[in-house]
Amino acid sequence: MLKTFSVTNIGRKRKMNQDYVYSSEQPIGRLPNLFLVADGMGGHNAGEYASKVTVETIVENIGDSPETDAVRIFDEAIQSANARIRKLAAASPLLEGMGTTVVAATCQGESLCVANVGDSRLYVVNCHEIRQITRDHSWVEEMVLRGGIVREEARNHPDKNIITRAVGAEDTVQADFFTVHLQEGDTILMCTDGLTNMLEDEEILMILDGARDIVEKAQALVDAANENGGKDNISVILIEPLDR
Repeated sequence: MLKTFSVTNIGRKRKMNQDYVYSSEQPIGRLPNLFLVADGMGGHNAGEYASKVTVETIVENIGDSPETDAVRIFDEAIQSANARIRKLAAASPLLEGMGTTVVAATCQGESLCVANVGDSRLYVVNCHEIRQITRDHSWVEEMVLRGGIVREEARNHPDKNIITRAVGAEDTVQADFFTVHLQEGDTILMCTDGLTNMLEDEEILMILDGARDIVEKAQALVDAANENGGKDNISVILIEPLDR
């Protein structure tokens, strides 16, 4: 029996929340459950609109999909969202250049299927370790992988917010897909960079290990990110997939 909790917070510096989260413990189409986090970008309210439309389009597409393979279901839904964002942006100067990150996940028994575009993240956490499953589609991540900078430099690099892939950025979008074997005691954390830019992975692990239940854990993460500056919107989905 899944236990889940989601929260989104405007943070301390932004005037609007461009994050959008979706959580369903019930089946959506052929998927047994569905969780989505998106972090929009664009001027005026375009980022807020991009994240909302992307999530709504993905949910609608998954609900109608005849496919049975989760990767294929996610891929088609993300491609559909990308096409819709491109069409809407082309039709209105106010929406030009809008886009969004997205992380999608579904738990199928002990298997977790994940799709990712951008630099929002999914982690699997237990009492011993925190593992980042997704790989950031960002300029600094590319630099780290090429050996241009070390991981410690990436966190405070002035260009850390430049992402290399986004829904709506190009006519086609390439998502990454991951399959994870879940174990008893694992917690899934999905989040926007408003959390991970304010907290180190080790801090996240300590907070999750120290809180009593899933609601307290999520709120403690948001509170800590705000206490560290709250420079961006903060969104968190926590999932405890297996009976404890």
